[in-house]
Amino acid sequence: VLHLVLFYENRLQDHHLVIPSVLQGLRALSMCEVLSPGLAVSVLKAIFQEVHVQSLLQLDRHTVYSIITSFMGTREEELKGLGADFTFGFIQVMDGEKDPRNLLVAFQIVRDLIAKNYALGPFVEELFEVTSCYFPIDFTPPPNDPHGIQREDLILSLRSVLASTPQFAEFLLPLLIEKIDSDLQSAKLDSLQTLTACCAIYGQKELQEFLPSLWSSLRREVFQTASEKVEAECLAALHALSACLSRSVLSSDTEDLLDSFLGSILQDCRHHLCEPDMKLVWPSAKLLQAAAGASLRAYHCVTCSVLPLLLEQYNRHPQSSQRRTILEMLLGFLELQQKWGHVEEDESTLLSLRAPVCSVVFSALTDPSVQLQLVGIRALTVLGSLQGFLSPSDLELVVDHLIRLTLHEEDSQSSEAAMEAAGSLAPIYPKVFSGRMVPRLEEELQCVSSSEWEEESSRDHRSLHQRCLQALAAVSTHTSIVKETVPVLLQHLRKVQKGNKAGSARDIVSVCQSLHRVALQCQQDTEGCWYYHQAVVPCLLAMAVQAAMQESTQPLLGKALLEEEVLAAIVPVISAATTHLSPELAAQSVSHVVPLFLDGEVSFLPQNSFPCSFQPFEDGECLEAQRRLVALLMAFVCSLPHNVAIPQQERLLRELLALSCSCNCPFTATTAAKCFAGLVNKHPEGQQLDEILQLAVNRMEPGLAEGPRRMQALTLLLWVTKALVLRYHPLSSHLTDKLLGLLGDTELGPATADGFSLLMAESPDVLHRGCYANVRIMFRQRFFTDNVPKLVQGFHGAGPEVKANYLKALSHVLNHLPKPVLVTELPTLLCLLLEALSCSDRVVQLSTLSCLQPLLLEAPQIMSLHVDTLVTKFLSLTSSPTMAVRIAALRCAHALTSLPLTVLLPYKARVIRALAKPLDDKKRLVRKEAVAARGEW
Repeated sequence: VLHLVLFYENRLQDHHLVIPSVLQGLRALSMCEVLSPGLAVSVLKAIFQEVHVQSLLQLDRHTVYSIITSFMGTREEELKGLGADFTFGFIQVMDGEKDPRNLLVAFQIVRDLIAKNYALGPFVEELFEVTSCYFPIDFTPPPNDPHGIQREDLILSLRSVLASTPQFAEFLLPLLIEKIDSDLQSAKLDSLQTLTACCAIYGQKELQEFLPSLWSSLRREVFQTASEKVEAECLAALHALSACLSRSVLSSDTEDLLDSFLGSILQDCRHHLCEPDMKLVWPSAKLLQAAAGASLRAYHCVTCSVLPLLLEQYNRHPQSSQRRTILEMLLGFLELQQKWGHVEEDESTLLSLRAPVCSVVFSALTDPSVQLQLVGIRALTVLGSLQGFLSPSDLELVVDHLIRLTLHEEDSQSSEAAMEAAGSLAPIYPKVFSGRMVPRLEEELQCVSSSEWEEESSRDHRSLHQRCLQALAAVSTHTSIVKETVPVLLQHLRKVQKGNKAGSARDIVSVCQSLHRVALQCQQDTEGCWYYHQAVVPCLLAMAVQAAMQESTQPLLGKALLEEEVLAAIVPVISAATTHLSPELAAQSVSHVVPLFLDGEVSFLPQNSFPCSFQPFEDGECLEAQRRLVALLMAFVCSLPHNVAIPQQERLLRELLALSCSCNCPFTATTAAKCFAGLVNKHPEGQQLDEILQLAVNRMEPGLAEGPRRMQALTLLLWVTKALVLRYHPLSSHLTDKLLGLLGDTELGPATADGFSLLMAESPDVLHRGCYANVRIMFRQRFFTDNVPKLVQGFHGAGPEVKANYLKALSHVLNHLPKPVLVTELPTLLCLLLEALSCSDRVVQLSTLSCLQPLLLEAPQIMSLHVDTLVTKFLSLTSSPTMAVRIAALRCAHALTSLPLTVLLPYKARVIRALAKPLDDKKRLVRKEAVAARGEW
């Protein structure tokens, strides 16, 4: 190795054509593990002395950088023995480098020099100059660049060099100030980001001399810039400067630069806050907030000057718009206090101003301006989140204001914002909210529900009733409050059901929506979730069973609870109450619910003295009402995790299968089919599953062939197919083929085509990941690959009366497919999609248009080939009798403008003429789309 090194070093003095091969040899030697001590230094000295690196080709320069990198990785101590000579040698090597591939390596070497404490000696300025000459980076990668180096890579690499040592500060900061003051936006952004990075390692000493100039530049940019990006970076840099000065440890004889720096900021910005209508008020507030947010010390320094001023200005300006601006600025400072949590007694400006701050916020809540109210509600939420700020009397006032805004404020925005605020504050002050707000809401609810409502209930009464229910749900964000609100909601539900007035179905749905919201808010808390489940699920089941039995014996009572709309509202309540139970608690609950439906075991239900037995799976006309409650069974069993065993599952599956095929009520048949499908989807592989599926096929096939219940058989087929497609079960392809065959059926064909939407779409109540369904990734892509060729083939072979069914099925499949997949298949399917636009079925037209619109934006080159047909079809559909089709056609006409200009120009006059007609459409939404599309053309 020694002889090879000496040989190669001597060769460096030979003809320049030999040098590249010599460098290759030295590179190999630099990776040699048995290199004797001292040889690394010898090689580098030889390169520094004998080779003019920048006259070499790019690849050879890269080889030199690789040799240096290799030695720095393995021979660090030897190279450090060279002292500053190594740094000087590298500066000579790098000086003048232009290739981005080499610059990335060179910047990394400089970073290592600094990070690993190599001696820079008197060459700090030279090292800075040799790297800073590239700042700011101005590089655009060539098209089809095989190396993949982006401008951002070089920017970040250079920034990590410039911001790697405080030794560069005296040279770098003037350069940054110069670039911030330049006219080039990219240079401004790069400089501001670099300044922010530098503040992480600088101290007072490095910044002191340049603070006035830096502040001047930052202030000017924020006051004058039209760019949001530049403003955001200026504020980030100011925040970093303030944080840097806050960190520096003060010695007794040094000036506190933070105080003087913040003093300059206050002097230049404070007076603008007194002009809430002037344009500099917001830039000034943002600058003050950026500086104040850097540390608690900075926050106290700024707020003790600014908060009293803002409070004074609020009281001085009577106009709502000005007050809103001032309160929004105050809110910005209040939100900064949240970063430090607890309000400290001794040094907080905020505590000393508690009374005036609360007074200002409370006055905003009673102002007639909705916008001012909304800011006041946000401020109230922030004040409530500051521990120790609000006194007990203030808290009671807060609750009173929230109740008033929630229930009696005319504007729905304020009412909803007050509910959200109550939900945010309730977990912080559960005793206050459960002791003060819940009883008041309960009282209001009782008053509203007991008073007689005129003509199907007055609008005000109904609105107040709705708001009481929503507020009870919104405030249920803590287990102790849930234990107060849930009984109130359930009691009200019983009252509404017994009242049996006109409109009671709508009221029951409202209560269920509130219960659903409470269920979702309880899900992350184990105790709250179990309490809710125990309180709500048995109660809802008992009420439904009671109603079903009354329907069987006294047909006029309890009708509302059995309506489809009401049962559909109860389903998500039971589902949300079940999905987050622990396996042990879920198993405990399932051991009661399944026997209730299979054996009529009602002992676990509250108030369980029913007039007759509960037998939803038995035959008989009088049991029709009981069978409807299978929807509630579906909500429960289909929301259980995989690891919870369902008792008597095989028997349950057989009962559900029989009910779905034999029931005359479409609602009951569909829910039985969905419940069957949900259980089949999660059923473990094996003989039991195969047997139950074979049984299902044997029941479906005769039902589909003929008879009065073909529709029920089709519904079951669709849901079972979906259950199996989601889990990639082998039988799914056989069932899908059966559906493809039914597209040619004149009676069932249209419903089957619509069923393809069910197969591909996300189902809200069963067979989705939220209820632990077995959903394999990319099942839609797999379904598309397996079945679209068959759909196309079926379309070409079908008679004219059923062709529309194939087009409708195809458009449903394509509509739910991820767009990148669709773009790749577009050339083969586009002709068929264009044919679908000529179909008279409005569902096909609508589905196809919604499929084509994103494709116009994502695959303009392919779509350009068919522009003539597209323009003709879209324009003709803008006069469709169906409003939704007209809107979709106008959106597509709008999307056409994303195609290349040369393709569009021949059609411009024709399209503008044709789009004049929908400008006068009788529907406002159509006119709106027509204006947008025609304007773009």
